[in-house]
This record gives sequence, C-alpha cells and structure tokens, in this order.
Amino acid sequence: MSKIVKEFQLSDGRTISIETGKLAKQADGSVVVKMGDTMLLATVVAAKEAREDVDFMPLTVEYREKYAAAGRFPGGFFKRETRPSDYEVLIARLVDRALRPLFPEDYHAEVQVIVTLMSSDKNMLPDALACLAASSALAVSDVPFNGPISEVRVGRINGKFVINPSISDLLTSDLDIMVAASYDNIMMVEGEMKEISEEDMVQAILFAHEAIKQQCTAQNELVQMLETPKTVREYSHETNDLEFKEVLKNATYQKIYEVAKKGIANKKLRKEMFDAVKEEFVATLTEEEQAEKKSLVNRYFHSVEKNAIRMATLDNRTRVDGRKLDEIRPIWCEVDYLPAAHGSAIFTRGETQSLTTVTLGSKLDEQMIDGAVIEGKVNFILHYNFPSFATGEVKPIRSTSRREIGHGNLALRALKNVLPTAEENLYTIRIVSDILESNGSSSMATVCAGTMALMDAGVKIRKPVSGIAMGLITDKSTGKYAVLSDILGDEDHLGDMDFKVCGTRDGITACQMDIKVDGLSSDILKEALSQAKKGRLHILGEIEKTISAPRPDYKPFVPRIFQMKVPKEFIGAIIGPGGKIIQEMQRETGTTIVIQEIGEFGIVDIIADNVEAKDAVVNKIKGIIAVPEVGEIYTGKVKNIMPFGAFVEILPGQDGLLHISEIDWTRLEKVEDALKVGDIIQVKLIGVDPKNGKIKLSRKALLPQPERTHKKE
Repeated sequence: MSKIVKEFQLSDGRTISIETGKLAKQADGSVVVKMGDTMLLATVVAAKEAREDVDFMPLTVEYREKYAAAGRFPGGFFKRETRPSDYEVLIARLVDRALRPLFPEDYHAEVQVIVTLMSSDKNMLPDALACLAASSALAVSDVPFNGPISEVRVGRINGKFVINPSISDLLTSDLDIMVAASYDNIMMVEGEMKEISEEDMVQAILFAHEAIKQQCTAQNELVQMLETPKTVREYSHETNDLEFKEVLKNATYQKIYEVAKKGIANKKLRKEMFDAVKEEFVATLTEEEQAEKKSLVNRYFHSVEKNAIRMATLDNRTRVDGRKLDEIRPIWCEVDYLPAAHGSAIFTRGETQSLTTVTLGSKLDEQMIDGAVIEGKVNFILHYNFPSFATGEVKPIRSTSRREIGHGNLALRALKNVLPTAEENLYTIRIVSDILESNGSSSMATVCAGTMALMDAGVKIRKPVSGIAMGLITDKSTGKYAVLSDILGDEDHLGDMDFKVCGTRDGITACQMDIKVDGLSSDILKEALSQAKKGRLHILGEIEKTISAPRPDYKPFVPRIFQMKVPKEFIGAIIGPGGKIIQEMQRETGTTIVIQEIGEFGIVDIIADNVEAKDAVVNKIKGIIAVPEVGEIYTGKVKNIMPFGAFVEILPGQDGLLHISEIDWTRLEKVEDALKVGDIIQVKLIGVDPKNGKIKLSRKALLPQPERTHKKE
C-alpha cells in the first residue's frame, strides 16, 4: 500500500483531506475526500475504446449514500439500498454538469464516475464535497480530462458569506447555492435564494470561486505527489476526412447562414429548411459516397450549422426565430382551465407550454424523506413531466428521468420561499407541471404556470414568481458576444450558456447556470443578470394580466382544514382505546382527523368537506378535553342501565352515575320505568368522589319538585 494524502484548510480552519492509493486501486482513479466525519469515496473507470458510431461523450455519474455511513438502517421491506433517491440523483446531476464540458470533444470512450458516501457528519451536507472527490479521482487517473475543477456551497449568515455552511447554519441563511469552477472559469451555478439582488448573486459566485481555486491547486499538488508521474492515455475515437469537411462547409455554410438570417419563428418549418440544405448536399454525392460518408455528413453538417447560426446571430444582432436579443416570445395564459382541479393554469410562451395543477392535501399526504443524511417530511412537492409528444417525437414511456427530477427541483426551489408560513398554510401542496409543447425554457414555464396555479387554488403566496432562461453566444476570434433572453431549444443546444433565473419583482429566488465555454467574465455575468431581470419583470406583467393575486378563498370543493391545539395529556382520550373514539368521530362526521404531538400540545387537524362536519368534531373534542364541574348541567346519553341506576355519558368518554334515587322525585321500582339505553337527557353534576373521581349525577334536580299534599284530619 502506498497511500498519498493532501490536506488543505478552509478559511474558517476546517481541514479537508484528499487521499489516494489506499482504496479501490483497480479503478482507473480513486480518492477518499474527508472533512470532519464526512468521507466520500470517488472512483472513475473508462473503457479502453469507444463503441462504433458514438459521436458524443458517454459519461455516467452516480452518487450513492450508504445508510451505514449515518448509523442507520434503510427503510422498506428489503432493508437495503435500492434505486437512487431524488436527492442522490440531484447531486449526481450537479457533478455531471460540472465535469461533462471538460472532456475533449473527440473523446468518446464510456466513462463512469461513482461517488459514494461512506461516513456522514450529521450536521454537514456531503454534496459540497462530491465534485471535489470526482475531479480528484479523474486527476489521479490517466483519463483525458481538462480539469481539475471543484464545487462549493455558499450560504450567507448574518450578512456574511460562508463556504460549505453546516445544516444548522443554512436554516438562517438567505441563500443556498452550489458553484462549480476550474481555476480560471465558472462552470456551473445552482441554488435558491430569498429574493436577493443581482449584485449579491455575483458577489456570492466570485466568493465561491476564490475557495475553488484553492481546491484546484490542492488537486494539482496531489498529482505531483504521485510516485509514478501521471500520463494521459492515447486515443483515437474519430475518423476524419478534413478535405471532405471543407467541401461540405463550402457547399452549405452560406445557405445555412441565409436561412438563419430569415428569422423563421416556426420550429418545424425552420428545421425543414435546414434539413433541405443537408439533403441538397447529400444529393450531390454518389450512392457509394452517401453510404460511406453518412456519419461524417451528420457530424460535419451539425458543426457547420452550429457555426453558421451563431455567426448569423452575432453579425445581425437578431435571433434564428427573428427576435431581438432581449425580446421575449409571445405569451398567453389561462387559469381555472380544469374545473375539478384545486388549482390549474396554462402558461404558453412561444412554442413552450405547461399545463400545471395544484392539489391541496392534509398531513397524511406529506412526502416522507428517508435518506442516509436527510430524513423527515415535506409538505410542498413539485413534479415535472416531459412526455415525448411535447417535441413531436415517439419514445417509450419509462420511469421519471433525471432531467425531469432536476427541472422539477429547480421550479420547486423557485417557488418555495414565497409560500405562506406553516401557521398560515395547513395544507400539503402538490404541483404537477405537464409540458405539452417544448422549444426551450420548459422549466421556467413550470415556474410561471406554478405561480398562477397556486394563486388560482387560493394559496396565499407572498408574491408571484416568474422564470427566464438566458443564453450566450461568443466568438473568441472577433471578441463579439450576444446575451440572449428567453432562449429556444436550438439556442440552448448551439449556445455557450444556459442560465435560468427565477424571482419576484424584488429579487432572485432560484437560479441554474451551465457554462459550455471558457472565460465567462464577471461583466458578461452582470449583463446577463440585468437582462434577465428585465425579462423576468416583463413576464410577471403578462402573468398579472391573467391573475395578479391569490383568490380570496379556496374553491368550494376543496376540503377545509381546521386546526386546534389541545393539552397533550388529552391526546389519548381523543384517540380512545384502540382508536375507538377518533374512528367513531370520523365515521359519524365524514371527516379526517390527524393528531401530532408537538411540545406540550397536541395539534389536531380536522379535514372536512363542510362547516357542519367540522363543527361537530370541534364540539366533540371540546367535550373530551373539558373538565367536568360540579353544578354544571350536561346533555348526556344513557349508555348502560343497572338495578341501582343508569350510567350517562356527559362528555365523550366520560360517564357519570345517575342513581335510581336521582332520576325522579317519585320513587321508582325499576330504572327502566323512566329510562332506556340511548335516551338523551339533561343531568346536573352534583358531586365527584374525591377518592376515585367517580361522577355523581342528578336528573331530578332539574325537574320541578311536586308540591306536598296534606291529609285532612
């Protein structure tokens, strides 16, 4: 064993170590990253050769948490780790998006990066170290990689930026962002904020970059410590014909450029015109050349198309669909489209459309989070669905994709900080965005439609939120660049940046940025944020034309939730033996009753379809928690009859004895002469036995005493 360890310190004194040479040595590269009690194992393995006809980077990134890392058992029947949770998928996506742009364009061998949580500090989120671990594993391997990079979390506590804050510190932070970067360039940003300014956003990113530079330096120093000097494997994954590439370019570039200049708004028509240019060129080839050079034609044409469209945008300062650089596509909106949904909205921007619903539920509908590090329940859920028909394609319907999980999470983070507080909102809220058309910015359409659907449902959000996707096209040779507002799918694919910004009129609530080129300056970043704010406000204006504030009340068919607080010692009495009392209340009233013990109180949620049912439950519970008082008059139900009297239920679960002598002023031979089981009668509480707490009742005390008759002498 030849273990090598590189240590460095964060600005607050915490130590991070990167260790290699001890574990998983048959992988092409492996490291263990440690901070406090948190330890991550990262491995990388790359195939020796690329598969045939692969012209993309087949990178797979996995992040998995071992429950043993936190001293816990997995839930479920099998009691073992199974498919990744949404949380694990989101971390894997963060690492993937940071790594992917840094592999050589012509490297197509399959690469798998696996990051595993092996030990967990209960107050430290491990995701802040996942990218450092992955990049370090690549750094010590022979896999071609233009790194190193790293990733840090930034919070702001009491006005001060903090790198990799603890879980407890994040509770008081007004932003939570992850930033990935190389030593020279920002690569990725994602996170949520509490309406911070564009200036604060830039400062947070720059603050993160300084910490990342230190981590990149540490990785380079680790490589220098290796016993065997690092070498990068040789590869040849592409067959090229540079002469043919030049022929194709000369034949198609200007034609593509002219189509791009026309500014055709219709996506299908525009694609048909670009395809016609390619087909015209292919027709000039012999049948043998067409078969032989098919893959080269596709690859080279795509490259020429990309360059021609980019230059047409930079030269003419207009977009491929005819818009100005900062122009937003036409928007139309509608709310209350689905009559039976608790809330619904359609948001359509250009050729992107989201139909979004809101469903309001109770605590029983909360989502349980059972991760190795994070566990608990959440009452705000957002799901994003992207069916193939949204882009006119035929694809099999499979399980939820990583992309759908990621887009849904971004929209959730954009909206969560404008929701009413727990005291103001008693509902579990589920938002579902179904993308019906897509040509760019569908996650931002989800944010906009989600805002409207929440207001349509009567959820008292503090402010409306909108989202916009920004793009960037640059040309290093000329220094030209163009910042694009509300990008199309083509502009996302062909551009250098995808920067999604969400927020209210007063600040940013969430963002996600992926950079595909080196050298994004702070000036361009500031320009993009300023242009995004202008677009965001325009979209908010369009939303507010349709609905500007939450409805004053929920729709008539939405179940109402009433909450009451009771002393915790009465929880058992409300539930009853074996749940008898609470089940009876629910059956008689048609309600759902949920009880939680919080501190010294029981919090009772009553979910009812009408006020009468709710009131009936409230009165029953008030009766249960009421303390019987001597002298009070109660309406009770005769529950049982004995030879010496009757037992009358004066409060739910509380019976008192009505002795035969207290039933009537006249003498009774049998109790049944005056009462039967089920009778509803009024009684007065005349005493409580101090020894056993038994209740004594009287009925005759409420009856007029008959006048005495005197016999004549």
